[in-house]
Formats: sequence, structure tokens, C-alpha cells
Amino acid sequence: MAATAAPANAGTVLGYARVSTGHQSLDQQADALTGAGVDPDRIYSDKLSGMSTREQRPGLAALLDYARTGDLIVVVGIDRLGRSAAEVMSTIRELGERGIVLRSLREGIDTSNATGRMVAGVLASLAELELELGKERRSAAREARKARGQSIGRPKALDDSKAALARRMHEAGEPASTIAAALNVSRATVYRVLAVTSDN
Repeated sequence: MAATAAPANAGTVLGYARVSTGHQSLDQQADALTGAGVDPDRIYSDKLSGMSTREQRPGLAALLDYARTGDLIVVVGIDRLGRSAAEVMSTIRELGERGIVLRSLREGIDTSNATGRMVAGVLASLAELELELGKERRSAAREARKARGQSIGRPKALDDSKAALARRMHEAGEPASTIAAALNVSRATVYRVLAVTSDN
């Protein structure tokens, strides 16, 4: 029963589940949410592929639109609330400001009590810190490569000698598909190399 699962909560018990790709199943999360007292009809969900903004997640958008002060939102893990640390942190903060209780089953967080609010705040702060540290690490790595005179961008699919071979094969009348197969690259890569040649 939802009432026994959330004794400190007088509002509606809602659930949210998210998987990162379209071929993954939501069943495991849905089972965990119903086991925590969420009515199956009150579970909102999203199936995503690639990076997405909140506006591209209709399930989460509908949940946040429906939820009211005093309601309880249950998730399997707080990482389900966003695709990045900053997104998760923003959602946790929004729920707190709106007086909506968050319960995360994996982390044991329940923001209906002071301890849960503190833990959620610490996790959000750590997520923000990790985001900043990640930016610093990437920046430091770029600077180090730059200082050594190494390439900063993605490595080329074809080095200069293979690019020259691709051009020679093209001039000899070989189709792009044959060149791509011979050099073990995509046809798009071959077209890019040949386009650079024609531009020069």
C-alpha cells in the first residue's frame, strides 16, 4: 500500500523510470517502484537515445507538471533524474523548492526528513564538484597535449599516407565503397578525404 510505504507523506505517490536507449526495458525499474508502493498507473517513464534536454523527456516533464507540494516522487536511483550531474542537481533542487518529497531507493534517500534532505544536498554538491573537476581534467589534458605539440582534436581516421592512397585509388577509378573497404573506414570518411582534395 502506498500509505504504508510513505507514512510521512500525505500527497500522491508518483514514480519515475528512465532508460538510456530505446531497446532497454523499463520493467525492472517499474517492478522496484511498485514494490515501493507506487501505483503502476502513477509511474511516468522515458526511453531515450543520445543526449537529451528535459524538454525532450515527455515523461519527466509530465511528472513535474502533475506533481504538487506534499507529493512523493520515487525513483530507483537519483541518476534517473537526469543525463548529467548538473541536470540531476537542478531537478533535486527544484523538487525541494516546490515542497515535493524525493525518495531514491538505491541511495536510501528520503527528503521528507532532515537527514534525507542533507544527503540529497551533499550528493547534489558532489555531482556539481565532479562536473567541475571533469571540466578541469579535460582542460588540463588539452593544455598538456598542446604543450607537446600533439593534436587536440579527435584523431584522424586516415593518416596522411592512407589519405594519399585513397586519392590515388579514386583517381584510378575505384568507387568509394571499394576504397572504404580496402582502408577499413566508412565511405563518409573517404568522401571527406576526397572533398578536401577537390577543395585544394
